[in-house]
Formats: sequence, structure tokens, C-alpha cells
Amino acid sequence: MTMVIRNLRIAGPTPLPPEVVAALQRPMVPHRGAWFRSFVRDLLGRLRVLHQTDGEVFVLPGTGSAGWEVAIVNLLRPGDRVLLLVNGDFGERWCRVAERFGLDLVVREVPFGRAVRPEAVARWLDESPGTRAVFLVYNETSTGVTNPLREIAAVVRESGALLAVDGVSAVAGCPLEMDAWGVDLVFSGSQKAWMCPPGLLIVAVGPRAWPAVERAGFPRAFFDLREYRAAARTGDFPSTAPVSLLYALEAAVARIEAEGLERVWRRHEELAGWFRFAASELGFRCFAEAGFESPTVTALLPPAGIDPERLVATLEERYGIAINGGQGRLKGKIVRVGHMGWIERVDLESVCAALQREVGAFSGS
Repeated sequence: MTMVIRNLRIAGPTPLPPEVVAALQRPMVPHRGAWFRSFVRDLLGRLRVLHQTDGEVFVLPGTGSAGWEVAIVNLLRPGDRVLLLVNGDFGERWCRVAERFGLDLVVREVPFGRAVRPEAVARWLDESPGTRAVFLVYNETSTGVTNPLREIAAVVRESGALLAVDGVSAVAGCPLEMDAWGVDLVFSGSQKAWMCPPGLLIVAVGPRAWPAVERAGFPRAFFDLREYRAAARTGDFPSTAPVSLLYALEAAVARIEAEGLERVWRRHEELAGWFRFAASELGFRCFAEAGFESPTVTALLPPAGIDPERLVATLEERYGIAINGGQGRLKGKIVRVGHMGWIERVDLESVCAALQREVGAFSGS
């Protein structure tokens, strides 16, 4: 039987706005032609504005997970010391990737559901002299925690290390002022708050990162940011451009520009706050530490007796609503509801109505 999802509320891929869907239908053009080169140069410039940076932004074929490897091979040499901060499943995944590259890896973990504190980062950096880079997941999708990036960036900058940030579920949904905060490299995926299909990795690179890119000692070919930098000057790609996905991204960027970047951030924050309150009225508890709840995805502990995995399946089967269960260590313990990108309150109201019916049915059984 074919299942029809009427309300896609997972943490990505996210729903596509009509103008993004329409953009995907545009015809192919010469990807080395003058018009397309102008299109690419314009798009990259607008992405710089949305990252709040005077640095450079590139779009690579690939999903957000490719960003972990891009950061490693472009910023480091074998044996370089890296402080990798973990407070969720995606931090753990980045760690598993980093372990394969022969880095001097210093992993510091805080309990899942809690945020990484800047004072702890300062202490860990003092304990690890010679650290060349710090890796941080800005918005930990697995726990619904947003780490205090601005404050952590200030600590890292003072130490002299570079800061590379997994912003996959954050950029275009959470506040980001790359230059003002001192972030050296941040990457995100098209399938999250950018409101596009999976397939694009967006990488922003600040000026402090480029000397490291030049000295980096790992073999790199497809992910060599120097190649993308050279190609971007003329609006080219080192390889065949993902034309249709770039059309979609440009349409999504236009939508964000029309709403206004700060309004987009505020909308995400307001919707997240409303949903957390509504869910709490039904007996759900927010898994994230108070004050560090994500604007783009909420992780919830269901009321006692309600199985999270069964709840996920029931919402899909009975209501056509897709949410996530827990992943990694949290599998079978929480549910997660995405509210990023093309989202209005009515989308979350239908989720809450379904949750209310299921909680009521359980309580009355």
C-alpha cells in the first residue's frame, strides 16, 4: 500500500516551496555558457550575504555529511591536533570520520541533551596546547540542542585555533553571523532549512582558513576547495555543475531574501517556542537543556507508557504525518519534530492535534 505523507515534519529532507519545485523543472543550459556563469556568480554572492560574510561561499555536489571530510582534508595535515566537541549523534559521526585520517584527535563529550559551554571549551583548549582546529556541531539534530556558537567561537579565536562548524541543520534557520562571530568554516546541506532537495553541500570559508587550506597535507581531489575557489572566479565548477539543484537553491535564496534573513530566524524561533509549549501541555518533555533548545528541530520525551517508535509509526499510518524517532544512543527514547524551512504554524498544529489524540487514546485505554 502506498503511504501518502501529507505533513513532512522530519528533520530533513524538508518540504519544497512551490517556487523551488518549479525551478527544478527549468530546462538544461550549457553549464560552461556565459548565462550560467553569470547565474552562478550572482548566486554565490547572495549566499555570502546570507552567511553574513565577506569571505567566500561555494556549492559542492554532495550531502551535508560530506562537510566533515571537506573540513578535515582542507584545513589539516596528518598528526594535527583537533579538539572535537560532541553532544549528540552527529558529533559522534564527525568523530568517526576524523578517526580515519590519522589526526591527533582530542574528543570532549558532554551529556546528550546538554549544550557545550564556552568555559569548558576554554579549559579543554588549555589542556590541549597546539590545537590547530576545533570542530563543533552548531545545531545537534539528534538531540534538539543548539550550541552557543557565538560564545564558543570567541574562545576558539582567542586560542589561535581555527573553528570549523557543522551547520547542516542550522544555516538559514538559526542565527549565523560568520564574520562577526569569528567562524572560519561552516557547511550546510540543501535539504534542511535551505528548502531544497538533498544533493548540495554549501561551504563558507573565512579569510583565516585559507592559509590552512594552502598548507593542508591530505590528498584531495573532488573536495579540494582551492579548485572551487579558482572556478568560482568565473562562475564555473571544477566538474559538471548540478544545474537543476542550483536552480532550486536560487529560488530558495530568493524566498529567504523576500522574507528577510532576520525575520526567517525569528519565525523559526517563534514556531519552535510555540510547539514546545503545546507539546508540554500534552505531557511531552523537551529533551534539550532549557535555554539551548533548537529553532529547527525539537526532541521530545513522550509521556510515560508511550513507545516513541510506535508513536512515529502511528502518526504516519493514521495521519500521514512523518516525524523522526531517536537515533544512535537515543533510538527508542525520544521523538523528533522538524520545523525548519518552509513551515507555518498550521503545520505544527496538525502535529499537535495528532499527538493529542494519541495521548488521549492511550490515557483512556
